[in-house]
Amino acid sequence: MPDSRFFQTLSPLSVVELAAKTGGEAVRGGDRMIGSVAPLSSADGGAIAFMGDRKFVAALAATQAGCVIVPEQAVGSVPAEAAVIVSRTPQASWAMASALLHRPLSLDRAIAPSEASEDDSVVIEPGAVLGEGVRIGRGTRIGANTVIGPGVQIGRDCVIGSNVTVGFALIGDRVKLYAGARIGEAGFGATGTAAGAMDIPQLGRVILQDGVTVGANSCIDRGAYDDTVIGENTKIDNLVMVGHNCVIGRNNLMAANTGISGSVTSGDNVIFGGKAGIGDHLTIGEGARVAAGAGVLADIPPGETWSGYPARPIRQFLRETVWLAKQASSRKAPRES
Repeated sequence: MPDSRFFQTLSPLSVVELAAKTGGEAVRGGDRMIGSVAPLSSADGGAIAFMGDRKFVAALAATQAGCVIVPEQAVGSVPAEAAVIVSRTPQASWAMASALLHRPLSLDRAIAPSEASEDDSVVIEPGAVLGEGVRIGRGTRIGANTVIGPGVQIGRDCVIGSNVTVGFALIGDRVKLYAGARIGEAGFGATGTAAGAMDIPQLGRVILQDGVTVGANSCIDRGAYDDTVIGENTKIDNLVMVGHNCVIGRNNLMAANTGISGSVTSGDNVIFGGKAGIGDHLTIGEGARVAAGAGVLADIPPGETWSGYPARPIRQFLRETVWLAKQASSRKAPRES
């Protein structure tokens, strides 16, 4: 269930109603009431999930979801206890169901600093806006013109710079967010429909653990359903992008212009050089190093250093670079006529 501090859960709908509103067809259990959305792996009897790719057939067979949205050819793999909606575009139908059952809380009313602050040591600079349910720990400073969305929890001794936006987030102690940082915006999730691409509602959170630093104008997206997590004492430079559902370990260092695609996991003590790019759903092992400008398209084992595009172990990259240089220099220049 999405966090009630950030999302309103709307009235339940029957499977038949959901099918009619999402372009599907209810083929089993049409009277069952559904109150939430969830992935196959975590859905319970009151939730609706989907399977859009055959690689998730095992997860479909084991799901506890009350209803699943599947393509017609996958109906036979659905557990007998689950209601079924058949759709040509299961992920798009699930996205529509998400919007029907959950709604992000909006900043309709600002509260006074005294309502949010743990004590008088909290400093709120001019122009800052605090949404309902915001809580700010002692010794924290909120910069001018910063907007803290409804339900956000900020720990003690934090420094939040000017013109920062924070939403759908839980922030630990001693966290620093420099000017212009964007925390908790919707992740980049879209799916195809007959009418073109549509956005997938992003129902997760951002969790910044103790001691995290986020540089100016860097962005950390909230999770699609699970959380985006930045581990303790990780330091993020300016103009860095961290996509939805990433789980970043402790003591990571990310230099400027690094881009981390969605659902990347990194171990502790990983270093990302400037302008490194990491493909989605990859794992970067503990103590690994990604050289500046590297384009990572495969998992990196713990302790290794990778470079190049596509990135590979640095010794291999250097051997190939030297060989290429020798080949180029060994070719004789054409004679002048």
